[in-house]
Amino acid sequence: MKLLQRRTTHSSLATNALSARVNNYQNTLWSRWQALSSRDQMALIVLLVFLLLFVGGYGGYSVHQAAKESKSNYQEQVADYFWLRSQAANIDPNALNTASNQDGDDAMPPASRVNTALNSSGIDNAQVVANGAGVQLSFSHPSQATVSAALGKLEQQGWQFTKLSMQQDVATKQVQVQATVTS
Repeated sequence: MKLLQRRTTHSSLATNALSARVNNYQNTLWSRWQALSSRDQMALIVLLVFLLLFVGGYGGYSVHQAAKESKSNYQEQVADYFWLRSQAANIDPNALNTASNQDGDDAMPPASRVNTALNSSGIDNAQVVANGAGVQLSFSHPSQATVSAALGKLEQQGWQFTKLSMQQDVATKQVQVQATVTS
């Protein structure tokens, strides 16, 4: 019990010491303020108001710009999502199964089949390389919807992703994809 009382006494002493220091500092500032001429007091008040308005205005402007940019990014992602949902009806599973079972597709090398699937999805200039039993691919595209559709098409054709890395460049909004797929 004594230990608890000592701690309480110690913390109240620290609080009193801090309060005394703050009061001393306020008194010093007030006496110095009173010692200034009225013209100097007015100049300091005007300067203080200007600084508060400038800092507050700039802070409000920067918060507003960040919120506006965030809202724009959100609306873009929502639009991409709804576009993807609207395209779901355009996928014909029977046509995909027929295309993957044709003899001509089986005769093509795996890298060529992946490159053809990417090209038909709107991904141009993809780097596609056969790597043992798998295929490595790498490409960049500005539309998240197109990237998602292309990767979905590869999955529907029976390709399985063993490695997938997607990153979006903040400045250009390009989605960069690096993946390894196997059949």
